[in-house]
Amino acid sequence: MKTLGTLLLVLFATLSINSQEFKFEQETIDYGKIIKGSEGERTFVFTNIGDAPLIIQSIKSSCGCTVPKKPENPIMPGEKGEIKVSYDTKRVGGFSKSITITSNTKNAVKVIKIKGFVNKEISLEKEKSILSDN
Repeated sequence: MKTLGTLLLVLFATLSINSQEFKFEQETIDYGKIIKGSEGERTFVFTNIGDAPLIIQSIKSSCGCTVPKKPENPIMPGEKGEIKVSYDTKRVGGFSKSITITSNTKNAVKVIKIKGFVNKEISLEKEKSILSDN
């Protein structure tokens, strides 16, 4: 039993020393004000600042209107990785969505966010009337 405890302690110490960690360029992407039906894909860029390969096991969004795509391969120490997120811009109004990442990092769960506001399309007649002096 003592041997098992010692083995677990050594294993824990080894995992703590060889840790992986994210460093995101941005943890929240603000779409700002966008027009209904416009491009909804954005990319989160991160670096593995640890000393072991970083593996993303899963990524889940807070609703079905947001679709994240995880990197398929491990991100090696010092390398950059990308998480692509697509938001359904056919939904008019404000939005704030969370994307939960589960990985082999020191803190296994990381949350990143997107936010913005989708405007209705402006018709050409309305735009003309706004721009003309009538």
